[in-house]
Amino acid sequence: MKEHTAQMSIRGGRWCLYVALMTAPGSQWPDHYFGRTVQVPTVAERSRALTALGFVVVDGAEWAWEEYGETPDDDTSQVRLLASVRVRSRDGGAP
Repeated sequence: MKEHTAQMSIRGGRWCLYVALMTAPGSQWPDHYFGRTVQVPTVAERSRALTALGFVVVDGAEWAWEEYGETPDDDTSQVRLLASVRVRSRDGGAP
């Protein structure tokens, strides 16, 4: 089973979950926008979004959070959050 990385961050003012498919351009990656910016989508909401996109979290995988500066090498720039988790196709095949 081929694994991929699902990531979630704020895009265009809303939380966006997407699956990074390295065989496709970023503009063609499956994505889901949540309707809010302040509250982080729950694990259950993320799971439902992944299922709707045709993916499930790999057994034993957990969401990991990373923070990074909006401007690299500038510790005064706004901090952004990026969550990621390993996923596979819901039916076990390649997407």
